[in-house]
Amino acid sequence: MTIQLDTPAFSSRYSSIDEIIAKVNELRSVSQFTRYNGALPPELPSKEAIKSIIETLISVLYPRHYGPTGITNEKVVDYQRNMLITALGRLQKQIRLEIALSSSSTNNDIVHLDIGRRAVEISNELAESLPNIRALLDKDIQAAFDGDPSAKSIDEIIFCFPGVAAVIRHRIAHQLYLSGATMIARIISEISHSETSVDIHPGAEIGEGFFIDHGTGVVIGETSIIGRNVRLYQAVTLGAKRFEKNEDGVLVKGQPRHPIVEDDVVIYAGATVLGRITIGHGSSIGGSVWLTHSVPPRSNVTQAKVHTETFGDGSGI
Repeated sequence: MTIQLDTPAFSSRYSSIDEIIAKVNELRSVSQFTRYNGALPPELPSKEAIKSIIETLISVLYPRHYGPTGITNEKVVDYQRNMLITALGRLQKQIRLEIALSSSSTNNDIVHLDIGRRAVEISNELAESLPNIRALLDKDIQAAFDGDPSAKSIDEIIFCFPGVAAVIRHRIAHQLYLSGATMIARIISEISHSETSVDIHPGAEIGEGFFIDHGTGVVIGETSIIGRNVRLYQAVTLGAKRFEKNEDGVLVKGQPRHPIVEDDVVIYAGATVLGRITIGHGSSIGGSVWLTHSVPPRSNVTQAKVHTETFGDGSGI
């Protein structure tokens, strides 16, 4: 394909594509020198590989739904074993790449050995957590079935519900986050976000029986803590009210800044809950509520009712 640069549509002080590329790469070089202290930039993890790995792990958890079409009970175990071995091997490579990004001495043989060992440990921790993840997900899926009158079957929920798809991916991402593979966990959450319109930071702690109805526009921040049997509707935000800064004006990271939602809470569509506040167990937060203070157990928080006054001529304001 030839690009014509002498057409009226190409109005630029650059005379060629080569000059544009040279300017871009000059900026890249400065950025990389700053980030990597002059060393060669390490290879980055692959979003495409991580997407494939997460899909494989989901097929191990739910082989009848996400494995090969028509797989029989006799072949399930062999399929799961082969897929898990494959996924863990590929995951270890991505973890090694992530760890290398944060290491300033990746050319050292000992560091390389430590990176490889840690990658194996993290992937093994995820593998060992899969039975617990499946048990949690089964309770999440049952909560979706029990809480949505439109749901006709458990199979429909596993196949079709975006909120459940987001929670499946979050349970896996959260384990990786806890083990230290935070970038890979974040990549998984952003892939899930693009596919489901549900934005759950992998650091969020979420109890069993969690159900997001509809899902679109839900945001759950990194330090959120959600108890058991909690239900959220679309466009709910569990966010931070403000960001703390140090004496140099730099953001302080890692501080608890998102809500704590206790057991058996329902938060309806469009509600915004901000800051390190606590929603007491058994509470109901109404649609479009803006909440920045804690509420005790069994609270019922709603918007103020709209009042329209009518004057003597029948006209309203």
